[in-house]
Amino acid sequence: MKQSVYLDHAATTPLVAEAMAVLTEELSRSGNPSSLHGSGRRARRVVEDAREALAAAAGAHPSEVIFTSGGTEADNLALKGLYWARRAADPRRNKILVPAIEHHAVADTVEWLAAHEGAELVDIPVDADGVVSLDALRTELEADAALEQPRIALVTVMWANNEVGTVEPIADVVEMAHGCSVPVHSDAVQAFGSIPVSFAASGLDSMAISGHKIGGPVGVGALLLGRSVAVTPVQHGGGQERDVRSGTLDTASIAAFAAAATAAVDHLPAESARIAALRQRLTEGVAAAVPEARLRGRPDPENDGGRLPGNAHFTFPGCEGDSLLFLLDAAGIETSTGSACTAGVPRPSHVLLAMGLDEDTARGVQRFSLGHSSSEADVDALLAALPEAYTRAKQAGMAGHMSSIRTAGTGR
Repeated sequence: MKQSVYLDHAATTPLVAEAMAVLTEELSRSGNPSSLHGSGRRARRVVEDAREALAAAAGAHPSEVIFTSGGTEADNLALKGLYWARRAADPRRNKILVPAIEHHAVADTVEWLAAHEGAELVDIPVDADGVVSLDALRTELEADAALEQPRIALVTVMWANNEVGTVEPIADVVEMAHGCSVPVHSDAVQAFGSIPVSFAASGLDSMAISGHKIGGPVGVGALLLGRSVAVTPVQHGGGQERDVRSGTLDTASIAAFAAAATAAVDHLPAESARIAALRQRLTEGVAAAVPEARLRGRPDPENDGGRLPGNAHFTFPGCEGDSLLFLLDAAGIETSTGSACTAGVPRPSHVLLAMGLDEDTARGVQRFSLGHSSSEADVDALLAALPEAYTRAKQAGMAGHMSSIRTAGTGR
């Protein structure tokens, strides 16, 4: 059976050898890291060594690393915890500033806070490349700071967008918000391990990262939380992880996560350049093979930090992204649309809509994301399969459109 070409590293990337070796070794051992006997103390040493390694990779102090089950839990813990803590200190602080391009782990969490906890969401617009408007953010912060009783609880801005790969001006966001005494959270799940990320240098109050995006296992992540930052716990139990996140720690996954993080950061300069070169080969090839296709997100041909090096996100006019995905999959090329789907009904990307695209354009998306296992042969295989797949997807899209018109005309 022919092996598929995997171009969906933004969703999850295969385990790196360093993580696999540590994971298999630790899975053969036992011991709860909260236990006091020898096996427990050994497991605790493994966890604390991993905490130090992960902190070093992320530019944080070990005490700032709170292990979680992944990026979604880390985002929930930060956003709910910060919001509740800020409301407890001052019930009038109920506003959350949030761009419309956030990952659902953030967007759905703040929407839940609005529906159930009295939060007021303030949308921060983005430009056509998905870059957050600093002017709009400044206007909101300064207007709030001028009030006798400020109402902003927190700001949340992702470090890099998971769909179009645009890198956000996090340092500027933090400087503005902190100038008005407002804490900032960032979902850095896509950024960490792909571009230089330092929690300390960023000045962020909290930051979410995840293992399976960098070659670690699924089911482990971390919230980097400033030592002086107060959050209300989301779950309660044994008081692990600074009493912020209770629950028995997964020693094996934590150790593998740290190994993957160390490997990613150690190899970052060379690997970023290699993957960016592959991305440039891919984007130029797509432009030649399908001239109608449009690259979305911040262009960064020189890999200067404006876009994730492995991200190539296109819109293909006249077809549904899901149709193109399935046709490429049938040809052995695994990609993603980056759009949400509920009850089998495809929906346009909320990210692209926020960037100003219309719904029809936003439906015809395809995200090609490269990673540590990607090669020139993978890119060449995509470019060979894409023209026919696009032609067929476009024909299917047109046929479906005509069918809906005929159905509407007959009342069926």
